[in-house]
Amino acid sequence: MGLSPMVWGPLGQVYGRRWTQIVSAVLFFAFSIGTALAPNLVSFFIFRVLTAFQGTSFLIVGASCIGDIYRPTERATALGWFLSGTLIGPAFGPFIGGIIVTFRTWRDIFWLQTALAGVGTALVFFLLPETIHHKRSAELAGLKTAEKVHKLWQWTNPWRVVRLYRYPNLLIVGLASSSLVWNMYSLLTPIRYVLNPRFHLTSPIQSGLFYIAPGCGYLLGTFFGGRWADYVVKKYIRKRGRRVSEDRLRSCLVAMGVVIPGCMLVYGWSIEKEKGGIPLPVIVMFLQGVAQLFCFPSLNTYCLDVMQGRSSEVVAGNYMIRYLFAALGTATCLPAIEAIGVGWFSTISAGFLVVSTLLTYATSVYGRGWRETIDEDRQEKKARHAHSDAEK
Repeated sequence: MGLSPMVWGPLGQVYGRRWTQIVSAVLFFAFSIGTALAPNLVSFFIFRVLTAFQGTSFLIVGASCIGDIYRPTERATALGWFLSGTLIGPAFGPFIGGIIVTFRTWRDIFWLQTALAGVGTALVFFLLPETIHHKRSAELAGLKTAEKVHKLWQWTNPWRVVRLYRYPNLLIVGLASSSLVWNMYSLLTPIRYVLNPRFHLTSPIQSGLFYIAPGCGYLLGTFFGGRWADYVVKKYIRKRGRRVSEDRLRSCLVAMGVVIPGCMLVYGWSIEKEKGGIPLPVIVMFLQGVAQLFCFPSLNTYCLDVMQGRSSEVVAGNYMIRYLFAALGTATCLPAIEAIGVGWFSTISAGFLVVSTLLTYATSVYGRGWRETIDEDRQEKKARHAHSDAEK
């Protein structure tokens, strides 16, 4: 999931949203069947990697569709609804999985995933129109084969996504998204291993119930987070007389810098010190779920706004870095908790969020200037190269 955005982002720009989504949906459906039928652990891992590679297409190209359709002052509201699915899935998935493995075989989890993938594929094929205004592939008409190959490599080279991080504002927003995903996965991943011993739970379905709290928080936040981000944009348009993309980032500062770190600290230390019983961690998990939906629409919509002509690639870069941190958080959270305790690990996660918030605030103030400086430097370099070529 961390590496595949470098593929899907450029493809969405070149061949359009519809066919990129259809291809990835069909492959996701096929690899889900492979996972359900996996005869051994090696093949299971291979098919899980392949489904993950396809799955990010929905997140990246789907967000780009919203950027194509909605005006900048409406995008966050639409994106809030879209993101609710991507966040509710990881929250309710373990709960449903806990029910399945308590009473049935684990393979039924992936047959359910296959069924959902089949429905998704049908919906994409029959209901998703092309939303991009200009496919780059249209520029290939009339070119020789060698020229087409050269152009396609220029447009789909994965390095294009990585190079976007020469813009400090995109790097900072990527780190801010990563701090939220780190928090999300490091909170959800060890629930069974942290809360089961703490509250003497004995079955997967019991620990799965804890995932309902953040899931309900994500669902409730859907109704307010995106609208709040759009409200802040409109507020600063009235104040400035024009829209500045970085103003949107101000809508997530309180939730990201105060609410979620506070929830993490209460969650971690209440578990560590065995205080508050079951209600306290459930409440703070719910609140941090709500707060996350006040952050993600703001950060994701900024990626759509800031470079409209390359929105798919900007979103891809953001997902690339956030899922690399998600992988890191998933892999390290349990060993870290065993080494230093859930309280100190939650404190580290809260610190990551606070630092990201300070950097995001700096971007909201100085980000426009950073962008313009880099764009001016690029234009000057192009002009010098053109002048040099003319002299030759």
